[in-house]
Amino acid sequence: MKKYKWRILFSICLMAFTTYIALDTFVIARVWNTDATEINTSMFDKNSDSDDSGTSEDNDGSDADNNKGDTSKDDSSGAATITESSDEEKSWKDENISINVKEYRTNDTTVYVADVTLNSAEYLKTAFAKNTYGRNVTQKTSAMAEANQAILAINGDNYGSQEKGYVIRNGIVYRDKTGNADVLCVYANGSMEIIKSSEATAQELVEQGVWQAFSFGPALVENGEIAVTRDQEVGKAMASNPRTAIGMINNLHYVLVVADGRTSESGGLSLYELADFMKQLGVKTAYNLDGGGSSTMVFNGEIINKPTTSGIRLKEREVNDIVYIGS
Repeated sequence: MKKYKWRILFSICLMAFTTYIALDTFVIARVWNTDATEINTSMFDKNSDSDDSGTSEDNDGSDADNNKGDTSKDDSSGAATITESSDEEKSWKDENISINVKEYRTNDTTVYVADVTLNSAEYLKTAFAKNTYGRNVTQKTSAMAEANQAILAINGDNYGSQEKGYVIRNGIVYRDKTGNADVLCVYANGSMEIIKSSEATAQELVEQGVWQAFSFGPALVENGEIAVTRDQEVGKAMASNPRTAIGMINNLHYVLVVADGRTSESGGLSLYELADFMKQLGVKTAYNLDGGGSSTMVFNGEIINKPTTSGIRLKEREVNDIVYIGS
């Protein structure tokens, strides 16, 4: 019996340790900043004095109509056809923000596209669940959108699911640990760039005018060309999934995209299919955010897409953060 005692004790200790690691990673909340609402607007003061803060060609939104007409045709690369699935267009506009939301069908999947033109990147904002920066601090996208009076919101990069990768939100550095993921930088002049974290520290990026930085990825489109392979995937994710992405057509002209999936109506998209779709929208840069059950789009307080958690339709998953448009 003695020879089994240590085996039993070791098994119990191993199980206890494994349980703790699982709880610490996925359940136990660790809070580092309970009032993570600071905004660094100083970079916009600097940007207003620079020549590259966005020309009238970038900002007037005139290219939006030109690109919309391209989404119903194939190109020579064998891209899938995408079509508008509804004539109904949801819109919102004031002197600083213009938003048009439409539905498309591609690869047997419904995709929701918010075409956004801004007068300043300051209106492209982010927020943390419960205004708190930490691990396993979560809230529904719709609840965060309401709390921050967002006109339009999508889920973010779920930064709390990993310990590395830059987190720069509203011009503030929250995490400066380098990671392996591509980093999407949104600059105060309205441009976007995808870099490796080894290229600059988080503080250096802020000094260069980075307003938001996300560390999920991968890059979908760079310099107008698809940046993923046909079989590339995120971790152990399924080949077809609900997806969330953000892209830039020109400075201050963005598309926020959410694709349905895991339902009888919509199977979901692969990364390559999502990249192909973004390219057909006319983006120069596009980036993959957290997808699957996290994928949610909210417009004027209404959930636009059909978020799925564990295959259950119209059930939002609680996430760490959102990207939103607001005054």
